[in-house]
Amino acid sequence: MSPIAVFFLSLSMSADAFAVSVGRGAALTRTNFREALKTGIIFGTVEAITPFIGWLAGMAAAGWVSQFDHWLAFILLNAVGMSMVYSAFKPEEDKPGENIKPSFLVLVATALGTSIDASAVGMSLSFMGVELPEILWISLAIGFATCILSTIGLIIGKVIGNRFGTVAEVCAGLFLCVLGSVILYEHLAG
Repeated sequence: MSPIAVFFLSLSMSADAFAVSVGRGAALTRTNFREALKTGIIFGTVEAITPFIGWLAGMAAAGWVSQFDHWLAFILLNAVGMSMVYSAFKPEEDKPGENIKPSFLVLVATALGTSIDASAVGMSLSFMGVELPEILWISLAIGFATCILSTIGLIIGKVIGNRFGTVAEVCAGLFLCVLGSVILYEHLAG
């Protein structure tokens, strides 16, 4: 693949993570650069690993992963999204304090949900005959773009969250549910 194609592939694969990061930033009561960078690193790492896993799966067993990846994305994204919507409507006294940060497991689950499509891309690349050195380069580019865009997204989301609060949190949760449903629909529709 040409560097330009890898660049655009990286941007497109990181768009979901960027949107989710904006939503997460809106939902957090306290965000700083360190928290944004942590989110970016987690999202970027997961997004870098999944195309490589998809490529390996495509090399090993073409049809196996494609049979359930859409269901996994649907379940993960809807679970996290509904949790965000539920949290938005909880009374203030039931909400965690400002010092509580999203758990590592929630971040990883969200990152996995947004990166399932990257595994499908990796699998597609294996069918196109992409060799090991090239998939490593592509995976690193996707991970780097996702890390940068997710970090920026969380910071942007905090600005939105300060102004729109609960509405932004509900929208972010609903976006995750819609994203999971779209992934499921695209796979089931063929």
